[in-house]
Amino acid sequence: MNRATLDLWVGVFVAIGLGALLFLALKVGNLSSATSGETYRIEAKFDNIGGLKVRGAVKSAGVVVGRVSDINFDTESYLAVVTMKLEKRYKFPRDTFATINTSGLLGEQYVGMDAGGDSVMLKDGDVVQKTQSAIVLEKLISQFLFSKAGESGNDKK
Repeated sequence: MNRATLDLWVGVFVAIGLGALLFLALKVGNLSSATSGETYRIEAKFDNIGGLKVRGAVKSAGVVVGRVSDINFDTESYLAVVTMKLEKRYKFPRDTFATINTSGLLGEQYVGMDAGGDSVMLKDGDVVQKTQSAIVLEKLISQFLFSKAGESGNDKK
């Protein structure tokens, strides 16, 4: 094999490697699955959003129905305000329940939408009234430890 052919094959493998790295970067950054269709905007207020990030998924029944477009802090109510853009083809009742869930044990966090039974649907700019904040693992562990410490303190009496 001459030098020019060898250089060509090395170039091909380098290009494939760079393409694979670009694909991986887009997947990790959630940029490859940006919605290009029409969307409508809704908001939800949470006590604690945990590790939820902008461009995080909004899922219903395991299907991605939108993305988190913005996260702000309301200084009057001291709550996190999560703005979501949902695809127009997915309509949710006004009494939909929004929760912050985690994919797997330590995976990324997303907003879960559990549809209610109201006949009136959410419209652009509406606020989801029923929410459940993220479960913070550290807080659960500390509550467990404090409750066990309290139980052992009562046993010594």
